[in-house]
Amino acid sequence: MKIDLVGPARRGLAMGLNEFAGYGAVSLAALASGYLAATYALRPQPFYLGVIFAVAGRKGMIVAGMWGQAAGIVLVLVTYGFAPWALAMVLLGLGTALVYPTLLAAISDVAHPDWRASEVGVYRLWRDGGYAVGALLAGVLADLLGVPWAIGAIAALTFASGVVVLGRMYETLPTKRASVAFASPQAGAAPRPEALKART
Repeated sequence: MKIDLVGPARRGLAMGLNEFAGYGAVSLAALASGYLAATYALRPQPFYLGVIFAVAGRKGMIVAGMWGQAAGIVLVLVTYGFAPWALAMVLLGLGTALVYPTLLAAISDVAHPDWRASEVGVYRLWRDGGYAVGALLAGVLADLLGVPWAIGAIAALTFASGVVVLGRMYETLPTKRASVAFASPQAGAAPRPEALKART
């Protein structure tokens, strides 16, 4: 039996909650910066949050974001009602807020300025193509097995993506990349020193 987990009456609300969570994360960061400015001074205290975000674990943020998204999707699958789904949308939005800009930053870290725009374009091609392919696969699964199976598969793939990043991705932030590279020469864990020189 096919189940509509949201229903026409609340479908727009569910989508709105997801968007609200993403923009809410940005709003909280802005609010915190404003509080620091009002409490201390315009400089440099409000910029500390930005510095923290700029120097942050890219790999750790991507993994945490992917797993946060997976947790939100699972919560939609196993619960019902406004409050738990609002929490699910918050997790989904916050996870997306962690992943979306960080992936672009990771691409920029390793791409030389001469071909950075092309590299970002290739990344966007595969990422946006995933939207279309994922929607088609989810639709096929929903028709064959039901909507809960489709949602569960999405959660599993999202969690698995975080596992792959945790196991295979090396840290791309330049200030941390070199130390990781010399400490962990294993394949897939970090690039070789000569590869770092070629990319810088």
